[in-house]
Amino acid sequence: MPSFFKCCEYWIFDLDGTLTLPVHDFEYIRKELMISPDEDILQHLADLSPSVRQKKTERLDQLEHFYALQAKSAPGVYSLLESLSEKKCQLGIVTRNTKAFTQLSLSVLNLSEYFDEACIIGRDDALPKPDPHGIDKLLSFWGVPATDSVMVGDYKYDLMAGRAAGCKTAHISTNHDLQWPELTDYRYTSLAQLATLI
Repeated sequence: MPSFFKCCEYWIFDLDGTLTLPVHDFEYIRKELMISPDEDILQHLADLSPSVRQKKTERLDQLEHFYALQAKSAPGVYSLLESLSEKKCQLGIVTRNTKAFTQLSLSVLNLSEYFDEACIIGRDDALPKPDPHGIDKLLSFWGVPATDSVMVGDYKYDLMAGRAAGCKTAHISTNHDLQWPELTDYRYTSLAQLATLI
């Protein structure tokens, strides 16, 4: 049992696919925005002219609003966050979503009480993952070194950002293949499994 989790007081989470079950249909989003299957959506938007970017961003916002309302909690999320809250841990979110839609998802799931607004970092607050900018901002706000924190996520961008920032990384995945081992310090099948280690 990793003793790190028992003493760790600073927890950073991804939102979609980590605190929530995956609901985004990225294939549909890419088709709607005319983005190729292998192209990063946010990078595509960043590379566009301002007028085209605005139009596509408005459509992306419409889609993300829809998905935020469909949010479903990941197994173990309530027990994990409650345990961490009882231990007075600092909890934050760094997401490629916007802050507004992140807050909407948290509200839908009755998770808002666990996260201070200042500790929710979206793509409108920092450069999106895999850049560590959002994690760096959160750690600076808390005033702690990265080595005292853990980044919990389900995708390589979460792990890349955590590794670049200097955090411990915890990969939540039901995939039996060992994905991204060079980026992963700990691997669990669910937040429920992680909650048993707190």
